[in-house]
Amino acid sequence: MRTPIVAAAFAAASALALVACSGPAEDAANQKADAVEQQADAQAEALNDQADATRAAADGQGEAAEAAADAKGDALDAQAKSVERAGEQKADAIESATDKSY
Repeated sequence: MRTPIVAAAFAAASALALVACSGPAEDAANQKADAVEQQADAQAEALNDQADATRAAADGQGEAAEAAADAKGDALDAQAKSVERAGEQKADAIESATDKSY
């Protein structure tokens, strides 16, 4: 009676171990997804920094210059959000395709 229970437990543990293990191809795909997201984050951060610099350069230059800088900064911030969102979506697509493949 005890042997079938032990065998079933061993089979279940083996199946879980196989599912939990990822191969080199899956690891590479996950690393690619991470790299895509990190690259998008870096681009977004650069755009945010550019927006901040644009606003800072206009400080003390008068209302018109500050308003123009704010508008340009807002556009850069929006672009940064778009880049970040696109990177996340691309990384999610890579991960989803990887999950389906493995």
